[in-house]
Amino acid sequence: MDYTVVSYAFYLPIATGVTVWVARTLSKNGRIFLADVFAGDEKLADAVNHLLVVGFYLINLGFVALWMRSDTQVEGIQGVFNALSYKLGTVLLLLGVMHLGNVYVLNKIRRRGALDKQHRPPVGPQARISPSQA
Repeated sequence: MDYTVVSYAFYLPIATGVTVWVARTLSKNGRIFLADVFAGDEKLADAVNHLLVVGFYLINLGFVALWMRSDTQVEGIQGVFNALSYKLGTVLLLLGVMHLGNVYVLNKIRRRGALDKQHRPPVGPQARISPSQA
């Protein structure tokens, strides 16, 4: 029995399933955060959310496919578990790093928007002065 193929047969559906589950969870729960980042603009939040999900799938599923390959022959059941733990652990770390990176960037955008609101004058202009009056 070729245990390398067995490790592939377990790795691919597990890694793909975890990637899809994480993407759906982040999309569903991240929508509220994105609406806040974009000052309540629901259409923009939904569009950015969709783009983030597509990018997330492309990067992570591409990595899952590239990471499936093994240079060494897997020998025995213990080797299958060793290969799976190494490969799935790497995929999970990549998913976590990508999530934290997205949250960091979006939080920076949200803070910048909050700072812009603070720097606006509290009262609108009451009158205009023409250049000849100045």
